[in-house]
Amino acid sequence: MSSFFRAMALVLLMGSCGGGSGEFSAPRELDNACSIVSERPEYLRAFQQVERRYGVPVPSLMAIIYQESKFIGDNRPPHQYALGVIPVGRQSSAVGYSQALDGTWKEYQEEVAGSRARREDIFAATDFMGWYMAQTVEETGVPIHDTRNQYLAYHDGRTGYQRGTWRSKSWLVRIAGEVEARAVLYDTQLRGCGKI
Repeated sequence: MSSFFRAMALVLLMGSCGGGSGEFSAPRELDNACSIVSERPEYLRAFQQVERRYGVPVPSLMAIIYQESKFIGDNRPPHQYALGVIPVGRQSSAVGYSQALDGTWKEYQEEVAGSRARREDIFAATDFMGWYMAQTVEETGVPIHDTRNQYLAYHDGRTGYQRGTWRSKSWLVRIAGEVEARAVLYDTQLRGCGKI
């Protein structure tokens, strides 16, 4: 019987080792834009496609992805617990690099990408972000290069942004400032290493 338990322990141990370093893991140096795109050249191709198609600057896109998912392709919000121990679901339906919600992602699939597009795919996720931000320009007038206000509209939704829901969220205003500062940092770095 003890060999059975040893075999089960081995299976559990092997299973627990498989999750963290797969294809959806974050790049190693998230504070260095040049390192990110050198380690993951497909990211730069995706970012440049979005810049050509929608006009979203590469550094802005990268800064928003950093804030939303830390470049973890299958990122999800944490579970919520009733009474501190009973799992009752996740805080939202956000998934992937862009943290797109189910309803908005479905709208994007219907209008642009088709049903096979996945939030865990860097090309689809960044195209979604470009599409969403271009609509923000049309509906709110926020310029595509205004990283701070684009992020506020991305986080609170365009309707929430226009209503000013973000004004009562000092934490969100602070984070939007951090996203803007990161975009400036990434821009400087990418220009320094000749990637933009």
